[in-house]
Amino acid sequence: METVVFGAGSLGSLVGGLLAREHDVWLVAREDHARAVRESGLRLRGEFDDRVFPAATSDGRELEADLAVVTVKAFDTGAAADALATGSFDAVLSLQNGMGNEETLAGRLEGTPVLAGTATYGAVRREPGVVECTGRGEIVLGDRTGGVSQPAKEVGEAFTQAGIETAVVDDMPRWLWEKLAVNAGINPITALTATENGAVLGGPANDLAREATAEAARVARECGVAVSDREALEAVETVADATAPNTSSMAQDLQADRRTEIDAINGYVVDRAAERGIEVPTNRVLTALVRTWEHGRGIRE
Repeated sequence: METVVFGAGSLGSLVGGLLAREHDVWLVAREDHARAVRESGLRLRGEFDDRVFPAATSDGRELEADLAVVTVKAFDTGAAADALATGSFDAVLSLQNGMGNEETLAGRLEGTPVLAGTATYGAVRREPGVVECTGRGEIVLGDRTGGVSQPAKEVGEAFTQAGIETAVVDDMPRWLWEKLAVNAGINPITALTATENGAVLGGPANDLAREATAEAARVARECGVAVSDREALEAVETVADATAPNTSSMAQDLQADRRTEIDAINGYVVDRAAERGIEVPTNRVLTALVRTWEHGRGIRE
């Protein structure tokens, strides 16, 4: 399956690199990374030990492939969709944090099936041309609105062929909301306190994480997606325990003075709650604090 990975940072490089073991792959990445891949290939380290040779470019316009995998930050989804719209793809798969990305892609790529996915593989781009898998995981994907999807089945088969642990599901909205609830409970708290994921397993951080997670689960149910408080709370405990020494993506963003994905995580919960007249005070405060930090660093309008 010919695949374009749009936004080949850490996760995108890992997914693209693994796919390149069996398929033709184009990585759309920053120029220094793309140049290194063109010159010496992509080095896979950590849980995998390989060197692959995908094509690489910093220009994502006018590309054609069977599949486009989108792994850009949520606030760059619109720009990615505009670039992809200049090309041609049989399907597009979002493997991004937060929610709302699939709707943005579908709105600008009319006629192209848009799939949603979650990924639990750990990945870090160590330097241009080198990505390390810090933990094996699974990619779960399916139609963004739920139900059986032939494009999803075909993508799942291609991923599995490349040795990527993959599950194709017919209840993708529930998976997306559960992941959102987990991220809402872990990411902003660890970011604002400069701690690892394990910090939310005990003490006052645990109370905050549980409150934010339960609020997100409630909003999911109000949006017609069956995520119980128990399921969401068990998920956040499981993820925090399994990734206790890890630094969340939002914490990494704050450490590097980069804009975060708060709008697509806790901010998404706040916005959907406001539409339905629901109070989500913990998510509202966490969103306001992170946005205030962004304003203070001059990285948010």
